Amino acid sequence: MAGPVNTVPALRRRRARIGRPIGRPAYLAIASTTFVLLIAVWWAAGATGLADPMFLPGPGAVLEALGRQVANGELWSDVGVSSFRILMGFVIATVMAIPVGTLMGVNARVEAALEPLMDFIRYMPVVAFVPLTIVWVGIDENQKFLIIWMGTFFQQVLMVADAVRRTPRTLVSLGETLGLSWGQLLVRIVVPSAMPRIWDALRITLGWAWTWLVVAELVAASSGMGYRITVAQRFFETDLIIGYVFVLGVLGLILDQAMRAAGRRMFAYQEGRP
Repeated sequence: MAGPVNTVPALRRRRARIGRPIGRPAYLAIASTTFVLLIAVWWAAGATGLADPMFLPGPGAVLEALGRQVANGELWSDVGVSSFRILMGFVIATVMAIPVGTLMGVNARVEAALEPLMDFIRYMPVVAFVPLTIVWVGIDENQKFLIIWMGTFFQQVLMVADAVRRTPRTLVSLGETLGLSWGQLLVRIVVPSAMPRIWDALRITLGWAWTWLVVAELVAASSGMGYRITVAQRFFETDLIIGYVFVLGVLGLILDQAMRAAGRRMFAYQEGRP
């Protein structure tokens, strides 16, 4: 009679596969398949009559609408204007958020003074501030920068502070043992340890910044992708609306993957970090 089957090695093998990364070709193949399936379902919904083309135009109609925008030059102009607004608003928020969040993460008094305030403000809907921003700074580019800043800064501060707090205590203790000053601990240990997580926080909040860009351009704008969506809405050009939303998604995906790649290159020394 055969003895009992030892399942421990099998369990260990199954556990070892959890979280194991796949190769880049396999990742790209799976990701591409997902998009192809999504577009196929979209096309089928229109081709079979499940969706009214007036409300959900097919991929062909959307591409045709984008083609017209490319031909008349409006698409490239809108992308350029919106990208500039994102760059300015996001960079201003980031430059301010990193030092504030770092101080919150390393100093309990600063944390007590600022974290409740940041939590309080971040739950306020930015959309509600759009009329106020027009009153405060007018309807020029500064208003767009302010909306993006308001939607990004407070979230960034809290995420940066959390990233700094996760610095291993053993590293800080080692620095203290070596006699490093507070400033040296911050520059040589805390910030390098937290930077990969801070970079991830910036990558995530960049996606939010694109959302707030569209909100900023929906009101008191005469150019940009959000403005073009508003104009298309007035004339019920759903193909153009979906096309611009699609372009926003593509731009966001490209930026996200670029930041992921840059992060892997810059922080390869912490590739196996938890």
